Amino acid sequence: METLVQQIINGLVLGAMYALVALGYTMVYGIINLINFAHGEILMVGAMVSWTLVTLLADTGMPGWLLMLIGLAASIVICATLNYAVEKIAYRPLRNAPRLAPLITAMGMSLLLQVLAMIIWKPNPKPFPLLLPTTPFDLGGPVITVTQCLILGLTVVILSGLMYLVNYTRLGRAMRATAENPRVAGLMGVKPDFIISTTFVIGAALAAVAGIMWAANFGTVQHTMGFMPGLKAFTAAVLGGIGNLAGAVLGGVLLGLIESIGAGYLGDLTGGVLGSHYADIFAFVALILVLTLRPSGLLGERVADRA
Repeated sequence: METLVQQIINGLVLGAMYALVALGYTMVYGIINLINFAHGEILMVGAMVSWTLVTLLADTGMPGWLLMLIGLAASIVICATLNYAVEKIAYRPLRNAPRLAPLITAMGMSLLLQVLAMIIWKPNPKPFPLLLPTTPFDLGGPVITVTQCLILGLTVVILSGLMYLVNYTRLGRAMRATAENPRVAGLMGVKPDFIISTTFVIGAALAAVAGIMWAANFGTVQHTMGFMPGLKAFTAAVLGGIGNLAGAVLGGVLLGLIESIGAGYLGDLTGGVLGSHYADIFAFVALILVLTLRPSGLLGERVADRA
């Protein structure tokens, strides 16, 4: 039981990070029906930018929480600017092209950002400094760290704020209108280009937060670190129902729990043949089952919730 509770805690933390990235996928898809496969690299850029600043300021005597805050703010600005430029340069000219063209462009942007990051930060993995206290809280056997508590708390706050933004603000109404019919929304005074760019900026900010949380939780950064979280977050978005904000959150949490619990018991289930590093099996088997039995995802795709 102790192992199960510990794996549930780990799964919730992992799922929270997946959910932040999955929201970026589902928001962009909800508006222009584009899978932005470069989104995982935005997470990577956020982590690398925060690592750079934290490393440069490490000897200034600033407390760890302040260094993390500075790194987070810089990451959000850089990632938002980068994603805005990607949308304007790579995706906007192809908005009316056949769907395959922007998909290939998105894959190309993913590879391009990886190569540029490798040139700027070099290919070797880098340890991310410990900025918060490392002594875990004992929950009667299972433990949870300060960083994990921060990830869970920050995710709840951000997701609640995003839900409020989309469902109860003027910008959110404009997002939903653009998602449903950009031309009609334009006739009603909404500027679709501005709304689409804003959606990319918000998604990038979420990915930047997830990037620094990922780096702080796992303690390392590298130019390829965004590929697998990006792929898992896309899986989470599809699992919950791509285009559905609540579905992205549900898919992320479920995927994190499935992966974490699977990693904890995979060795026992297979008699030691497969170890915890094969935990990805559970995530993608779950995706295959959902797509086979319910292709629209667990919650389906609701136009009113697109953003």
